[in-house]
Amino acid sequence: MIMIRTIIAAALMLSLTPATALPKDQPRPDTFVDVATVAPGLLVEARYATAHNFVGQVIDGYEKPICYLTRQAAAALAQVVADLEPRGLTLKVYDCYRPERAVAHFARWARNLHDEKMKAEFYPHVDKSTLFADGYIASRSGHSRGSTTDLTLARRSDGQALDMGTPFDFFSPRSWPSDKSVSAEAQANRALLAQSMRKRGFYPYDKEWWHFTLRHEPYPQTYFDFVVR
Repeated sequence: MIMIRTIIAAALMLSLTPATALPKDQPRPDTFVDVATVAPGLLVEARYATAHNFVGQVIDGYEKPICYLTRQAAAALAQVVADLEPRGLTLKVYDCYRPERAVAHFARWARNLHDEKMKAEFYPHVDKSTLFADGYIASRSGHSRGSTTDLTLARRSDGQALDMGTPFDFFSPRSWPSDKSVSAEAQANRALLAQSMRKRGFYPYDKEWWHFTLRHEPYPQTYFDFVVR
């Protein structure tokens, strides 16, 4: 009986012990690369390394505007860029690998219902209190596995992004790839983006026209937290 109580007590102690935090200065694995170095012509507009995002400030874990992806995802994305060149187009990436600490930053922001300074631009028709329930904010992101990217099509001549019907990170059903309320031009551009990405092994997300994940990603169960620098 004493032994049983001891075991139960030990189990309770373990259940109260917080999860081990990931190292805050873990190095970037050599299996991750700067995609711009392998995809000539790729444009990088790293929104979370700036204040131009739905939070309205630089996000934790982003020290430089760099697009890191696993080598497999980077190689596949380079193929998409090459495929688009004859059309006079390229890809403009808004986010690639995302540290877990950045995801935690989003979650903290979502719970602060008083901070709505970017509402007019990014979520004008959404109640901030429903962002988790509506699926716009999550406690974990596939971006942290290193083979997911947010991007759009852009002209090679001047870097201008094509019309996709909504801006990047616009929290609305209008951002769904299947939405028909956007213009015919925007629908065609979304279809071209999805077709180009699918051809090289990426699959889309049905709630965001800009979001794609490599189908056979090398780290399907691993979430990283190294800083983008």
